[in-house]
Amino acid sequence: MEAPAVINRHRRPFLLPVWLSFAAVFALFVAALVTFFIYRSATTTTVVLLARHAEKEVSSIQDPPLSAEGEQRAERLAQMFGRGTGVGKIDAIYVSDARRAQQTAAPLAARLGKKVIVVPAADLKGLVSRVMHEHDGDTVLIVGHSNTVPQLIHELGDIDVPPTSDDEYDTLYVLSIPSFGHSSLLRMEY
Repeated sequence: MEAPAVINRHRRPFLLPVWLSFAAVFALFVAALVTFFIYRSATTTTVVLLARHAEKEVSSIQDPPLSAEGEQRAERLAQMFGRGTGVGKIDAIYVSDARRAQQTAAPLAARLGKKVIVVPAADLKGLVSRVMHEHDGDTVLIVGHSNTVPQLIHELGDIDVPPTSDDEYDTLYVLSIPSFGHSSLLRMEY
């Protein structure tokens, strides 16, 4: 009697081309997603407008309101940045807890229909952290004081500016903070 013949079958990996195709498409998708997020973060710039409060009334009270000149300057600020949409729109407005800072931003906030975010003038680190974490790629206005505006510029953009004099109310700083690279600062008068 003869021994049965050994049947030698070669198994061909029938699904291997399908799995390889799936893996290649998935790898391309992941690469495209990673590239998109790297590009997005590399091109994201936060713009921070920093202004000192407008002229205040000469008074002996602790927290004086704006003078007539200060009210006019606040209106000028609202005219400059009062567009609610498009290029140059303001996404958030931060002010110190002083009445004059709040009154400086009030016409702009009313024109934009935005709520002013009041922060303690002494909490600069908290304000910097909040702006950098909550407003990535946005345009933010901060109305501060002669001593806080230079400190904020240093904390946000690592740029030193000279102190603001007591009679200087017309300076507006535009600080551009890219995700990668160095910040740039523009000083203008309004």
